[in-house]
Amino acid sequence: MSVDAIILAGGRSSRLGGVAKASLLRDGRTLLQLAIDAARAAGGRVVVVGPEVGTTDPVRFVRERPVFSGPAAAIAAGLDALRDDVEAEGPTQVAVLACDMPDAAPALAAVLDAATAGTDTDGWVAVDDSGREQSLLAVYRREALERRVAALRASQPSGDLAGASVRQLLAGLVLRQVPIPDGGSADVDTWADATELGVVTAVESPAPTASTTPTADPEERLP
Repeated sequence: MSVDAIILAGGRSSRLGGVAKASLLRDGRTLLQLAIDAARAAGGRVVVVGPEVGTTDPVRFVRERPVFSGPAAAIAAGLDALRDDVEAEGPTQVAVLACDMPDAAPALAAVLDAATAGTDTDGWVAVDDSGREQSLLAVYRREALERRVAALRASQPSGDLAGASVRQLLAGLVLRQVPIPDGGSADVDTWADATELGVVTAVESPAPTASTTPTADPEERLP
């Protein structure tokens, strides 16, 4: 069973001084490329919500509207993009993955395995060994997520999701926690995190590639 994927890569990275998380490198690959490679294992289409940059294989890039309006708005933009060309019998599930977790691949695989098993739930959310949920490392039923996007848009005076939180977006959904391998949801929010996870800038890298070109538009996390 294939699962489409939405990768979030378009926030401000304020705690990194505005350096785009998507452009940071781990072992010569950008964090964005690592996220794309992890998402490819789901077997479906991949949409990146963020500024367009070079990647090793083609993916569709879109932006949330307005730009920098938060991860909930980015998820909605990704769903809109997938709906543009969805087939009648397209995937019924969609993975959501933030681009700043360099070791997410095994964790996403565990969540995908749980989703494939199928239970009466609206989504499968990664949880680490401390009990912390990571809503941006998850698989959701497309219909449930689209229903919540529509409801939240209808409740906003602006008609968009600017400033809405992921917590608001997921309110009311029945979610199953999926234990993941240690470190799978470790993210790069600060330069200390980057150092701990072996992540560097393109300038620091001894062998930058075409897909690691830095960009001025950074990636956003939950508040």
